[in-house]
Amino acid sequence: MTTRRLTVVQLLPALNAGGVERSTLEIGAALAAAGHRSIAVSAGGRLLDEFIAEGSEHVALDIGRKSLATLRHVWTLRRLLAAIRPDIVHARSRLPAWIGWRALRGMPEATRPHFVTTVHGLNSPGPYSAILTRGERVICVSNTLRDYVLRHYPQLDPARITVIARGIDPAEFPRGHRASEAWRARFAAEFPQLAGGPLLTLSGRGTRLKGHRDAVELLAALHARGVDARLLLLGAREAGREKYVSEIEQIAYERGVSDRLAITPPRSDVREVYSISDLVLQLSTQPESFGRTVVEALALGRPVLGYAHGGVGELLAEAYPRGLVPLGDGAMLAERALELLRAAPAVAPLEKYRLADMQAATLALYAEVVHACSPPRVSSSAGKGSDMLRR
Repeated sequence: MTTRRLTVVQLLPALNAGGVERSTLEIGAALAAAGHRSIAVSAGGRLLDEFIAEGSEHVALDIGRKSLATLRHVWTLRRLLAAIRPDIVHARSRLPAWIGWRALRGMPEATRPHFVTTVHGLNSPGPYSAILTRGERVICVSNTLRDYVLRHYPQLDPARITVIARGIDPAEFPRGHRASEAWRARFAAEFPQLAGGPLLTLSGRGTRLKGHRDAVELLAALHARGVDARLLLLGAREAGREKYVSEIEQIAYERGVSDRLAITPPRSDVREVYSISDLVLQLSTQPESFGRTVVEALALGRPVLGYAHGGVGELLAEAYPRGLVPLGDGAMLAERALELLRAAPAVAPLEKYRLADMQAATLALYAEVVHACSPPRVSSSAGKGSDMLRR
């Protein structure tokens, strides 16, 4: 298999929070560490500085904005790719994939980069989403997602699909980690309402599908059963989500548990929060493609309670089956939470879902595509091709 230096361009809407963005950073870092050239094309965002600091380059182009005007970027991107001459263009989102695919169609076949796609989510099936099945290789982040793609796009050759699960760094979420006493003191001072009883934590942005209402109803059900639990909705308090957060707070007030609830903006100390949580919840009402929070909590050795559907159900069935409950079954959710709070089965050490494995598998796929599908092409050296590049 080829070991020559590769140039890989990743296409995505922006470099803000989310699984697409985090995966872009992780693969960019792996490419740079292996001596390859890593470039992303996006509108930028709060993760841009980190992306560049880890050895990648960036081109600012708003290829994810849902507007007819975005089509003009087809020609801009085509010129950019002709100048850079990448080996692989890797699209991670639907509109950027369409822009990338159209840009590639206008390039000479002999010098056209290879096209790889990743399906990160359970997108609504149809012609618009089908673009993510047009890659020479199609990466799915879970078996749940692979099955979903094949069910809705039966014309796709299964041999073109590779399942590469997302992963975490075990050093970032080490088993048995305990938050420091200083951190605990600061946390207790910030959220005094969370002290005095078992802590339930649900991590997720402020959208209805993340199941915040189900978590509040669970808290109320536990109190009705004599368990003085507390609930932390981690990351749900976001700009533009004020009405939704107020709705959740009103439900908590009506259920009589508002004094045992905290709702926070996104935080960087997720590991510490999980380490003091008696139970981590994953109650998304729509199926998730993977479920990173499940892996993070289980890696620390913390029990997880979640709905048995999508990627979350797949993960829990494999790694912590006692944490599974049927979707929307509030009574079972409360009963299982009681069981786990009283005597949770030990969480077995995770042997899979490691970041290094995900990075290695993705780089191996890149090398396989280039080696199997075309003769070697010389990539341009770093710094050439476009004055839009930022390192």
